[in-house]
Amino acid sequence: MKLIILDRDGVINEDSDHFIKSTEEFIPIEGSLEAIARLNQSGYSVVIATNQSGIARGYFDLNTLNSIHEKLRRLLAPFGGHIDAIFFCPHGPEDHCLCRKPDIGLFDEIKQRFGIELYDVFAIGDSLRDLQAAQRAGASPILVRTGKGERTLANGSGIEDIPVFNNLASFVDELLIHEI
Repeated sequence: MKLIILDRDGVINEDSDHFIKSTEEFIPIEGSLEAIARLNQSGYSVVIATNQSGIARGYFDLNTLNSIHEKLRRLLAPFGGHIDAIFFCPHGPEDHCLCRKPDIGLFDEIKQRFGIELYDVFAIGDSLRDLQAAQRAGASPILVRTGKGERTLANGSGIEDIPVFNNLASFVDELLIHEI
């Protein structure tokens, strides 16, 4: 099975330090929807693993999160793209759960759902915690410069030897053209 794991905010859609709290605030990053469709059309299953602590903080509820994800699905459809599954952590940092990245609970759920190990699976993120979770779960982390990616890159700590791409579309170009 060919699988790609994506963080959501900052990889697929524009990120905000104030959280994505509504469907109106969910704005795809240029080229990201087409990139997901290209992955699907090349035989990849695409899943999302995302921290959504805005739920625990009371910024939005589960119905709003579901509406945001439904908007993503609607926007992908005209490109022939789809998301195979969405895994999310609704907890805040103070909850000390196992599913909040950089812990690997979301990745364990993905492994269980799809019945695979993650050694040949790319996990694309824009923050250090995305990359740490991918590494700890045995996946291959990829950093994008979108979202919080430039900040993560500027910090420099913990990203040694992790490939960096301008955005999801440039990663997909490299993956599909050069089969990295």
